[in-house]
Amino acid sequence: MPPHCLLFKETEQIIQDTLDVETFRTSIAGNALVGSYSVISNQGALVHPKALTSDMDELSSILQVPVVAGTVNRGSEVLGAGVVVNDWCAFCGLNTTSTEISVIESVFKLRPVGQASSGILSGIRDALVDELA
Repeated sequence: MPPHCLLFKETEQIIQDTLDVETFRTSIAGNALVGSYSVISNQGALVHPKALTSDMDELSSILQVPVVAGTVNRGSEVLGAGVVVNDWCAFCGLNTTSTEISVIESVFKLRPVGQASSGILSGIRDALVDELA
C-alpha cells in the first residue's frame, strides 16, 4: 500500500500494524498525492499519464500487477476523482471516453479478451445506461 510520501513515520507504522500490510513511500509523476493520481486494484494499476516508464516498472515490480498510464473523464489526470475500481467492476465519470474505458477494462482485467461481459455486469451496465439516457 503506497502511503503519502509526506506521511509521518508513526502514522505509516500504524497503517502497517492495523492493516497488516507492507508500505512504501513514493510519488506518481512528481505528485505526492498518490491516491489522486493512481488507481490500484489486485488486478492492475492506472497511473498519471506523465509517469515515467522507470517509475511504472518499479511500481509494477513492487505491486506485482501491470501498471499503465492513462486518463479519465476526457483527459483528466486526477484518476482517483474519476474512477472507482475493485477486482470485478469499475465505475467512471460520464465524460470518460470509450478509449479511456477500454484502457481501464484492459488494465484491471474487467473483460478478458475474446470473452463477453458477464450477465451481472451487463445488467448493471444496461441499467446505468437506461437511467442516464
